[in-house]
Amino acid sequence: MGEGEDEASSSGAAASAAAAAGAPKDPRTIARKYQLDLCKRAVEENIIVYLGTGCGKTHIAVLLMYELGHLIRKPSREVCVFLAPTIPLVRQQAIVIADSTNFKVQRYYGSGKNLRDHKAWENEMAEYEVLVMTPQIFLRNLRHCFIKMDSVALLVFDECHHAQAPKRHPYAQIMKEFYNNVDKPPRVFGMTASPIIGKGGSNKLIYTKCINSLEELLNAKVCSVDNVELESVVASPEIEVYFYGPVGQSNLTATYSKGLDGYKLQSECMLRESLCNFKESQKKLKSLWRLHENLIFCLQEVGLFGALQAARTFLSSSGGSLDRKGVGIDDNHASFVQHYLNKAISLLSCDILDGEHPVSLVHLAGADADSVDLETLEEPFFSKKFAVLIDVLSRYRLEESMKCIVFVKRIIVARVVAHILQNLKCLDFWKCEFLVGCHSGLNNMSRNKMGSIIEKFSSGEVNLLVATSVGEEGLDIQTCCLVVRFDLPETISSFIQSRGRARMNKSKYIFLLERGNQSQEKLVGDYITGESIMDKEINLRTSTDMFDCLEENIYRVNDTGASISTACSVSLLHCYCDNLPRDMFFVPSPAFFYVDDVEGIVCRLILPPNAAFRQVNSQPCPSKDEAKRDACLKACIRLHELGALTDFLLPGQGSRKIKVSTIDISESNKAEDESFREELHEMLIPAVLRPSRYKLDCLLNLHFYYIEFIPKPADRRYQMFGIFVIDALPKEAEKLDVELHLARARIMMLARNFQEMCLKVLLDRSEFTSSYVMLGNDAALQMDSTFYLLLPIKQKFYGDKFMIDWPAVKRCLSSPVFQDPRGLSLHDSYLPNESLKLLDGTYSKADVIGSLVFAPHNSLFFFVDVILDEVNAKSEFNGATYAEYFKERFHIELSHPEQPLLKAKQLFNLRNLLHNRQLESTESEGRELMEHFVELPPELCSLKITGFSKDMGSSLSLLPSLMFRLENLLVAIELKDVMLSYFPEASQISASGILEALTTERCLERISLERFEVLGDAFLKYVVGRHSFILYEGLDEGQLTRRRSDIVNNSNLYELSIRRNLQVYIRDQQFEPTQFFALGRPCKVVCNPETEESLHPKNIDPDKRENCNLRCTKSHHWLHRKTIADVVESLLGAFIVESGFKAAFAFLHWIGIKVNFKDSALYRVLDASSANLSLMNYINISELEELIGYKFKHKGLLIQAFVHPSFNKHSGGCYQRMEFLGDAVLEYLMTSYLYSAYPDLKPGQITDLKSLAVNNNSFAHVAIKKSIHKYLIKDSKYLMAAVNKFENYVNLSNSEKDLSEEPACPKVLGDIVESCVGAVLLDSGFNLNHVWKLMLMLLKPILSFCDMHINPMRELHELCQCNAFELGLPKPTKADGEFHVKVEVNINGKMISCAAANRNSKDARKLAAQDALSKLKNYGYKHKSKSLEEILRVATKKESELIGYDEEPIKVEDGISLETKNLHANREMEGNIFFQNNEASSIRRYETSIQSTGDNKVDKNDANDGRMNKSNVITQNGCLLRGGADKINKKEYHGDMVHKTARSFLYELCAANYWKPPEFELCKYEGPSHLRKFTCKVLVQIMGPSATILECYSDPKLQKKAAQEHAAQGALWCLKQLGYLPKDETRV
Repeated sequence: MGEGEDEASSSGAAASAAAAAGAPKDPRTIARKYQLDLCKRAVEENIIVYLGTGCGKTHIAVLLMYELGHLIRKPSREVCVFLAPTIPLVRQQAIVIADSTNFKVQRYYGSGKNLRDHKAWENEMAEYEVLVMTPQIFLRNLRHCFIKMDSVALLVFDECHHAQAPKRHPYAQIMKEFYNNVDKPPRVFGMTASPIIGKGGSNKLIYTKCINSLEELLNAKVCSVDNVELESVVASPEIEVYFYGPVGQSNLTATYSKGLDGYKLQSECMLRESLCNFKESQKKLKSLWRLHENLIFCLQEVGLFGALQAARTFLSSSGGSLDRKGVGIDDNHASFVQHYLNKAISLLSCDILDGEHPVSLVHLAGADADSVDLETLEEPFFSKKFAVLIDVLSRYRLEESMKCIVFVKRIIVARVVAHILQNLKCLDFWKCEFLVGCHSGLNNMSRNKMGSIIEKFSSGEVNLLVATSVGEEGLDIQTCCLVVRFDLPETISSFIQSRGRARMNKSKYIFLLERGNQSQEKLVGDYITGESIMDKEINLRTSTDMFDCLEENIYRVNDTGASISTACSVSLLHCYCDNLPRDMFFVPSPAFFYVDDVEGIVCRLILPPNAAFRQVNSQPCPSKDEAKRDACLKACIRLHELGALTDFLLPGQGSRKIKVSTIDISESNKAEDESFREELHEMLIPAVLRPSRYKLDCLLNLHFYYIEFIPKPADRRYQMFGIFVIDALPKEAEKLDVELHLARARIMMLARNFQEMCLKVLLDRSEFTSSYVMLGNDAALQMDSTFYLLLPIKQKFYGDKFMIDWPAVKRCLSSPVFQDPRGLSLHDSYLPNESLKLLDGTYSKADVIGSLVFAPHNSLFFFVDVILDEVNAKSEFNGATYAEYFKERFHIELSHPEQPLLKAKQLFNLRNLLHNRQLESTESEGRELMEHFVELPPELCSLKITGFSKDMGSSLSLLPSLMFRLENLLVAIELKDVMLSYFPEASQISASGILEALTTERCLERISLERFEVLGDAFLKYVVGRHSFILYEGLDEGQLTRRRSDIVNNSNLYELSIRRNLQVYIRDQQFEPTQFFALGRPCKVVCNPETEESLHPKNIDPDKRENCNLRCTKSHHWLHRKTIADVVESLLGAFIVESGFKAAFAFLHWIGIKVNFKDSALYRVLDASSANLSLMNYINISELEELIGYKFKHKGLLIQAFVHPSFNKHSGGCYQRMEFLGDAVLEYLMTSYLYSAYPDLKPGQITDLKSLAVNNNSFAHVAIKKSIHKYLIKDSKYLMAAVNKFENYVNLSNSEKDLSEEPACPKVLGDIVESCVGAVLLDSGFNLNHVWKLMLMLLKPILSFCDMHINPMRELHELCQCNAFELGLPKPTKADGEFHVKVEVNINGKMISCAAANRNSKDARKLAAQDALSKLKNYGYKHKSKSLEEILRVATKKESELIGYDEEPIKVEDGISLETKNLHANREMEGNIFFQNNEASSIRRYETSIQSTGDNKVDKNDANDGRMNKSNVITQNGCLLRGGADKINKKEYHGDMVHKTARSFLYELCAANYWKPPEFELCKYEGPSHLRKFTCKVLVQIMGPSATILECYSDPKLQKKAAQEHAAQGALWCLKQLGYLPKDETRV
């Protein structure tokens, strides 16, 4: 909202607070009777209130809002829109409305940076009830459908007389374009102090026309109040007239004027000589002329003192306000201005006539001059008019509480007069300030200062204002007693409004008139009588005549309702150009050329080279302005059709052909941390392992799979196990399929109990410390977890069949610990040598061997391997006996020391065996290869499970991790099956590849999605960028980048991933054995809608979240949004690596990203490149092709790849779009290179290396080393200088570089490398093999990575982070044109500070960071991790390859030959050339003169040879819009122009070739006055590699136009001989 944004917000908040806290406000309590009457009428119909300033028009509007409050109070969707033409008036009226009502009020003005999308305006409409804004903002909102007219209940126009201005005021456009196009238009209420517009006095008919036109336009009736009623309320000032003069120019004034004229001519000559650009010189000259004219005006109106002060004012402001838009050129222009002003000051401050005027003006105009005495007020020091002003102010200076406003026309006069009045001793009573508009151009009046001056005037601190017309309306200037018109008002409206400033009783309104000037006296008389005529006409109309309304052509988008008309087409086109990519050497802007046609003026619009298209012609129009608007409207329609304008007719990515993203664009612009927000999602359980609907007592058919253990070392023994599932496993997951039929449920219960027992031993072993453990306690026997059975198996004695080891199962389940103690019988009696006495009883040695025991003395479980018959407690152990050891260590006295000891292995703690343990030491691995046994006395052990051997335990230790991996693999297979049902290419990818793409780094496994994701990310950017480039030819580089970003950003990929339900397949948590649940060990954390929030609380920092790995019955887990988005890229990478491009394209289509296009789309791009063939002479094609090692079929592509947008002398484009394409493909090729060449690199390291290789600086060095930059086509001497400076630096030796500061790298150097790659990609039909070879050749020095320069700032960040240092980056400061930057590092209280300075702040920061790094390294601080150099030094490097490329390139044929192209162009142009002049027979007698400004010699043959490569001398005149005619409301666009004069066609030909317009000059005239003949010449400047000037003379003609026409025909004949026109003599 510009400057007032904060104030607007505060006023709205204040109003809302007042509405909430205070009592309801009723504006009727302070209303006057006539205000209530007018309000009542306004409720019933649309009216325009005509009342003078100070009569309370705004309060009537407030009353109307109050009466219609039921329509606009929330929750109503309708609002009141209050329009005011100026920003001060918007601010003022918003405050009045907020203070008078309880409505929620907001105001809008300025650029509105925070309100540029529909969502923001929807929020404003939902929150506020009264919207006060400038009409420009409201009109823009209507045109782009931010606000629709049917959502407005009341529409108020303040100062509504502006609506009938002839220059398409926004008031008029609002009513004409939108008011009548809605079913229920809003109530209209207008306010004005004068419904009349137009300069000077007007007659009665003009008044009537103005009133009628205003009523018709606003669809309202003008209403007023009787003057008698108003006189009792509002004071009317007394009008007085003061005469001065008559004015006559004195000798001294004439001398000064002549001297200033001389200095102006002198500065003009200097300016013309220094500027070679015609347009630029004209612009600067006009600025100089305006400056000179202002000094002359001040000299005549104020006097010498005024002119001197004006010159000083301009000189003090020239440093920042006089058209300083560039760098070098404008510096020169400023110096010429200063030269002129210094000369003027020197002239005006000297005594020209010696002795005649003893008072020098030097001290009078000085900044520290003393006040001026009254005696100096004489001509020529002060004008007679100014002297009368002094006299008037002197008369009123003694009156009490006197306040005065002096109105002048010009800003400089206001400043000069105010300065003089401040320094006059005779007027020291007056405390003077000047008041001008915010855009005065003199950098001294901001809105805040304007408000401050008005506030001082109201308080009395200032009592004299010298104001321009800005003080007439729109400002709350009160308590004024005297108004003086130093310059007469230009309109009756200006008269009425300025008179209304004198509101106090006995106020005066004074005119200053020149004595004897009858026109001035008549003008004042017309103003005074015109007001009474106006009052009568309002009450009784004498005519129904109205002014002709400007005809508008409107283009409307049916889908959205957005529209554009000829009224705003120019501004929208400029807005489009402003949004085109630019750099410091090129500012995109449209150019307009005008041609006089038989039917009117035709405007040819030339767009910048990086626009969607280059040119369009208007249809013939009566004026240049109308022709310009028509051409711009045609261009905007074409831009919309090409997608460069959105369906809301705003510059942006094309939304007409395809929706860019599945989410709102504003969503994609959220902060980065949004991507890292965690969300709760369910994990998919494989279908084959899901709980069955059957119960355990049902008949089940199970599938059996043998689990093969491969021991390491080979002597390690494992119990064979098998997995049993209800449904068959997918083929990719199975090993052996044996179907087992179980007929009895009891056997099933045994299997379940066995599995429960195993899981209890593994995970809940504490239950076995008791003497009794219950199994199968689930009475319902419901399977609420995954269903599978893990059972021991054994091989049959015959064949390769397997069977369940039921004896082992039954033996384990018959253990004493599972027997109910109440029904347990006494132990059987055993022979002494066959039994052992254990802690809980006597058991057979056969039962003890291969059993699980519990040792209470150390609370550990052990597997009994064997009984050591030869070893007992009395045997030696570490220098003592076992009995002594246990007594000393555990304080246990053994009762049966003679019993043999048990050789036992401790029961393991279950671990995550999937964890990536590559980094663990080899020593620990060695320990694991050896089994560790201990000797235990039997009497210290309790027997728990018989037959539960260490071999069975070893197998069981592996099974949970194995089952976890199997579950994940089954999930990947399910995803593969889902994709396979949509596209057959999914069969080409393995389930293991999909699993890797679904497994995140947080799982800490040896597989991770990150490498796939890096490759998929680069590929996605390439194919989406390629698709956008081909299908959206109307989008520029910036729009293509934004469009691609909207598709590939994390927000969109997240939405696409959620749509395909990918989040349920993602594996994002490492295996936690304690969270392992299966049949026999169900999950007891029941998750349902009632308990979910308490189990998984939201809005908690993930690092502080308790039970983050809590596994519930729904398998919930927390996922980052970014992780869900990354899976799309990782799956894409997996498809590329395992299946290739075609399968990857199928996956993208399935996920919802379209990347396919028809071959014809490429052919269209190739054909369009032929427009660049006119630049064949600017570049050596064959030499460049040899340099890059590729021969182009379409040369126009190669040319375009080297055209900088600053060069616009052709009908083709520039390199920017190709640069976008080349950048995308190079990123993928470089990623493919690093991925294949360095298989061991981590994804982050690949990204770092890629950023080192694929960047503008690296490519710029390549361009210099390969001499590619020498082929750059540009039209900027500053760009040329920058390139040369960088080239010189690159070519220096290393020792010389150390002594020099590296200059800024021109971005264009890196760009042309990328655009060259993009051109090869297009010309080869997207054959990546050709581009791969080109990349390896061009980037060979980079790919060695021998000279890596990591960003010092990043390296410093990482160094500080790993050492826990505090890094401070104070804000840069600018001084002497350089940025001064500091980098501060806090090392445990010790501060290291490094500073650097550079013209570029980023470069300065890098230098300071490099210095800080050097200091830290000198102190011994280094990175804890290896640097990239060290990693690459030891990394395995393989042969690089282009990964996944299996796409068939599009077949591209050779382009059209140059000769055929020229013939086609000539025939096309021949059909557009028509002459009307019948004097063609004299064409051979033309005198021609050809001058070349270069070294080339031009003759007829050479010129032909040199121009045979010109592809198109003149493009099609119409540039007609497809379907455009039926979209225009009132005018139909016709075909190409025909029947042109030779002069018109010559203008058009110059415009088509981007030459300067032809210059016609009258050479001579001869003969008597009644038979005088004229001879003309025409000058045509032919632009090219070396400019050529063509002069053609006419025969003597009786009319000047005929002579010009004859000369133009001669020029066309010469241009035809030079090859710019067809040589056939065909004419019409």
